[in-house]
Amino acid sequence: MKALLDAHAFIWWVLDMPNLSSRCRAILLDGDNDVVLSVASSYEIAYKAGQGRLTLPDSPAEYIRGRLAANGFTSLPVELSHALRAATLPRIHGDPFDRMLVAQAQVEGIPILTADPAISRYDVETIW
Repeated sequence: MKALLDAHAFIWWVLDMPNLSSRCRAILLDGDNDVVLSVASSYEIAYKAGQGRLTLPDSPAEYIRGRLAANGFTSLPVELSHALRAATLPRIHGDPFDRMLVAQAQVEGIPILTADPAISRYDVETIW
């Protein structure tokens, strides 16, 4: 299975926080799954850290790269097809980072691991 991590799910996983659902935890523990983090989520994490809204133990670049490698996750680039899809999405969710995740999940045909109920209102599979 291939799955796309929302930024909060990535943070909760690498910090071993109890907020993460048992279903998501099982998917992330299964080494046969292909788990990806959007570069849009990487930007969101780095942006929030730069704004002082998120505290990381390392620089965002070191933290994200290190946690991706340590967990066997890969990054998903934002492609032109993703950007164009995001621009056509209905305004259900106002957060541009989450709208990009929806677009990427739709174009790639993969579910999003997210606790955000607004994302599930789109035509996309969510797992929580």
